[in-house]
Amino acid sequence: MATPNYGYEKRQKELAKKKKKEEKLRAKAERKLNPNSPDDASGEADTDAAPPAQEAPASPGTPAKGD
Repeated sequence: MATPNYGYEKRQKELAKKKKKEEKLRAKAERKLNPNSPDDASGEADTDAAPPAQEAPASPGTPAKGD
């Protein structure tokens, strides 16, 4: 019976990890150059689509906070 080649498996894992890291860095650099790119699937670059929610102003009949 043949013995498993753990060194080969480890090397393949390292190569896959390195490739994934390079792809992430490339994508990050691309996002930095094109911040409003529509092909960003993560949705993080969608910052100017809607302003952050703000607290509604107090109605005229109720006193404001701190008064």
